[in-house]
Amino acid sequence: MTVATQTSPKLEINWPTSIFMVLIHLLALLAFIPGNTTWAAVVVALVLHWFTGCLGITLGWHRLIAHRSFEVPKWLEYFFVFCGSLSCQHGPIEWIGLHRHHHRFSDQVSDHHNSGKGFWWSHMGWIFHKVPTQAETPRFTRDIANDPVYRFFNKYFLFLQFPLAIALYFLGGWPFVVWGIFVRLVVVYHCTWLVNSATHKFGYRSHQTKDASTNCWWVAVLTYGEGWHNNHHAYQHSARHGLKWWEIDITWLHIRLLQMLGLARKVKVVTD
Repeated sequence: MTVATQTSPKLEINWPTSIFMVLIHLLALLAFIPGNTTWAAVVVALVLHWFTGCLGITLGWHRLIAHRSFEVPKWLEYFFVFCGSLSCQHGPIEWIGLHRHHHRFSDQVSDHHNSGKGFWWSHMGWIFHKVPTQAETPRFTRDIANDPVYRFFNKYFLFLQFPLAIALYFLGGWPFVVWGIFVRLVVVYHCTWLVNSATHKFGYRSHQTKDASTNCWWVAVLTYGEGWHNNHHAYQHSARHGLKWWEIDITWLHIRLLQMLGLARKVKVVTD
């Protein structure tokens, strides 16, 4: 059986995003300059990776808000919106709208990171272009589009890096800035993008979904459990993605902790 390569009209380059992405990757290379790397700086980057990548993107923007797989008090939801905004993956309204659109049209021609167009495209190639689906996000975000907190972070997400960088500089100098901002952003970017690319190419399939989603253990390790992607596409409203005992899902453990503390309720999971 052969799979035909899907094609779509040539898209216009998104120059502001393209320039930013190239620049942030080049700045991350400052870590190789002697004096810009310390063990303390690496630890700071790892903590901020968890803060922005796990609490912000995987737990907050993805499972809590995009799929409403559980509920938390509004103040805590806004805290997770803030954490995700520090990941600098655009604002929450656009990110959540695009993700919901992806689930609606997963691996179809209109999917903005359609894996049928190849690994590079689904990983990061689409980011350098003006994808038509960005104009469709309003119909997928009616529940959050008028919320003033969401609108604030959607507009000013980029500027949040500046006070964070200043704080890191006073705490540990340039090594903290290089690792806490530049290296951390690049690593979180690629971890997030692997869910769009690697988990539509590598791994195994537990469920016969209508897309190419797979369960990939090493992506799950890097993304706090998001690598169990075929499970997620089969049961997208489940707060738990690792459904087998060996499918370790760190984000799910965070949700269970919130549930035990009385901060998470109406938690949706797959039952036998």
